[in-house]
Amino acid sequence: METLVSVIQVVIGLGILNVWLLRRTKATAWRGQHARNLKEEFGVYGLPPWFMGVVGVFKILFAVFLILGVWLPSLTRPGAIGMAVLMLGAVSMHIKVKDPLKKSLPAFTMLVLCVVVALVAA
Repeated sequence: METLVSVIQVVIGLGILNVWLLRRTKATAWRGQHARNLKEEFGVYGLPPWFMGVVGVFKILFAVFLILGVWLPSLTRPGAIGMAVLMLGAVSMHIKVKDPLKKSLPAFTMLVLCVVVALVAA
């Protein structure tokens, strides 16, 4: 079970780093409405531009916590809880703009995985 949780932590962490560092300027099938990048997506949600920076800092921080938590278990639960809160916000934004279920599925999946990690973490 411990190995599975570690794998989930790394999957969450690398997934978030991929979105926020490598794919932030690229279109994906999961962005809100018809947004082509993260900046447009935050605009679709009616959020101010500075808020994207705040969310980005915390998502990257919590992603790093989850990855480092494999070796430093004390970082796992804070990383998982913090990321779960952010994913709850992401799901709620998709609901707010009435996106089809498909668009919120990645955020919802990450939310569920973060809750599992937070509950199982030592």
